[in-house]
Amino acid sequence: MAGYRFLTTWLLDAPIDDVWAAIKEAERWPEWWRGVERADKVREGDENDVGAVFDYTWRSRLPYPVRFSGETTRVERPHLIEARAWGELAGTGTWRLYDAAAGTAATYDWQVRTTAPWMNALAPVARPVFEWNHEAIMRWGGEGIARRLGCRLLAAS
Repeated sequence: MAGYRFLTTWLLDAPIDDVWAAIKEAERWPEWWRGVERADKVREGDENDVGAVFDYTWRSRLPYPVRFSGETTRVERPHLIEARAWGELAGTGTWRLYDAAAGTAATYDWQVRTTAPWMNALAPVARPVFEWNHEAIMRWGGEGIARRLGCRLLAAS
């Protein structure tokens, strides 16, 4: 399996509670996040949503959908959401939110392996394309959440 680590940061001129609510409601991502075709909650979690399971389908600039499931494993409102993923992608994802002078900084740390045989076979030559693709999806997310919240995306990296 090919492994990847992506770290994305969005700086939004919005209150942390608003950014938290938009990120935490993953089932609503398709409404505002270009590339998220499906984010279906298939199991409820506890009062903090720990244990909640989602089935995701993402489609980006590349002509194929990526499907995986994710389970929320840790929540510390309004600063942290951790999840583990399995399916065509397997690994962990962690959202961290910080109060910033300009609004809210949201980081996403995605440590993932590809499990599809064709992705693993192409990984040695396609790694830059997969990285470019991930950056595009995350840029769309930053732009989408800013539209959703009616705020400005001050920075995205």
